[in-house]
Amino acid sequence: MTAIEDRTYLFLLGSARTGGNTETLARHAAQQLPPAARQQWLRLADLPLPAFEDLRHTGDGTYPEPTGHARTLLDATLDATDLVVASPLYWYSLSTSTKLYLDHWSAWMRVPGLDFLDRLRGKTLWSITALSSQDPATAAPLVGSLRHTAAYAGMRWGGALLGNGTRPGDVQKDTDGLARAKAFFAA
Repeated sequence: MTAIEDRTYLFLLGSARTGGNTETLARHAAQQLPPAARQQWLRLADLPLPAFEDLRHTGDGTYPEPTGHARTLLDATLDATDLVVASPLYWYSLSTSTKLYLDHWSAWMRVPGLDFLDRLRGKTLWSITALSSQDPATAAPLVGSLRHTAAYAGMRWGGALLGNGTRPGDVQKDTDGLARAKAFFAA
């Protein structure tokens, strides 16, 4: 495994709200990374992707090289050693923009010569989410989706950091969640 100082953390912010509870929790966790660990922060709402079109069973089932925002996200994904999906819990699952980003992985896996899955192997996938419920089990579908994604792609599962917050700023009152954030990337 690469030393933490030699790592690049890509934080994918999937909230519909700038500066929301999930982003606040992610930034709190990121403060604990060593200064030499590189960080890139991308807000998925600022890089909108087109609706995913399933071409697997049409023609030869391949996809063209991504362009525009899809290319930006693909390149950032491949350049990172660690992917941190920071998505609030929306209806027991990932946010729409986060799910759409993952849907585009299905295309990237089928771009000739890209070798997307081979290039994901060995990276680490992390999850950070804020939820309004006091019951962490309500986040199980979101966490399960990302754990299964990591397993499918041959990635390591870094874990899930859960915080509690409904209204903007509420996560700042979640002392347990903030304490978990301090140790999250050290695990």
